[in-house]
Amino acid sequence: MSSEEQKVQAEKQVEAQSVTEAEVQPVVEGVTAEEVAVEEATVEVDESVARIAALEAELAKATASAAEFKDAALRAKADADNIRRRAAIDVDKAKKFALEKFANELLPVIDNMERGLQHADKTNEALLPLIEGIELTAKSLESALEKFGVKSVNPEGEKFNPELHQAMSMIENPDVEPNTVITVMQKGYELNGRLIRPAMVMISKAAPAVTPTIDTQA
Repeated sequence: MSSEEQKVQAEKQVEAQSVTEAEVQPVVEGVTAEEVAVEEATVEVDESVARIAALEAELAKATASAAEFKDAALRAKADADNIRRRAAIDVDKAKKFALEKFANELLPVIDNMERGLQHADKTNEALLPLIEGIELTAKSLESALEKFGVKSVNPEGEKFNPELHQAMSMIENPDVEPNTVITVMQKGYELNGRLIRPAMVMISKAAPAVTPTIDTQA
């Protein structure tokens, strides 16, 4: 056998020995490679579980924070809506009742005109043009006030309403039902549905019951 053949045979023996060693599971301190792989896989799983638990905790915290922020935002929106609604109501009231003081100042003027007309001598022809002028002025003034929501309360013949009327006196009147307004002494006025002055009225009352007398001498 030549030296070349011996060299080739030696290389084949080395390769065969390498394959045999790779196929055999080595034992290192009593632990096989398979057990080592299983242990490493277990460690990786434990680490993954820990990471998942940490992520879940962070997610729960973020969800709670988001819920708190959402609740705070809803409360802030509700407060803002309430403030806006109250402001709108206040503005509407201010528009409706801005003329209340001005109207109250004009009411005595209308009262004086009406009193003058009540006591005017309409049989005197010389005074008729003056009386007509006062009547037209009073009507014009009342119409102007009505355009701005001021309306008169003239309840003659109506049922007495303590929310709108102020009773000045009560008189027996068998011709009408009790608590009926029989005379308006001074008209009342409303501003956009709000009473700014009650009507001063005289109302009827029932006549006292008559107790029949018994004749004891009969």
